[in-house]
Amino acid sequence: MRNRREAALTGGSAGGTTLISSGTTVKGDITFCGQLDVEGSVVGSIQAESGKDAVLRVVAGGKVSGEIKVPHATVNGNVEGDIHTSERLELAEQAMIDGDVYYNLIEMSVGAKVNGGLRHTSSVADDLAAKREAKVADTLPVS
Repeated sequence: MRNRREAALTGGSAGGTTLISSGTTVKGDITFCGQLDVEGSVVGSIQAESGKDAVLRVVAGGKVSGEIKVPHATVNGNVEGDIHTSERLELAEQAMIDGDVYYNLIEMSVGAKVNGGLRHTSSVADDLAAKREAKVADTLPVS
């Protein structure tokens, strides 16, 4: 029952779970698929394998110092760096983000803190921005 519920909440990531346990520090960049749970500390960037489904969880007490690029993420710890999620981002009560957040869907609990900007990203939003820029360029006078 637990695995079905977790799969529904996390987008059904395939693959195993990697745990960086409390008291452990990993220095360097991480590329993964499946699920990555950070209870300890990561100094470096974290990104999902291209074309693979992946879920990152930074639990309370966990810390990431570096850029994050994943489809799905749940943060209840500290992140120092930008977060890019292409699908869904959940910021829980104890989340503390020092950096910009780029998201498609976001859920923010009361108590979550973001010291940086929030920017919605999606193919629809990018298409609209490109059309606006093209329209402005067409209306500028030629000298």
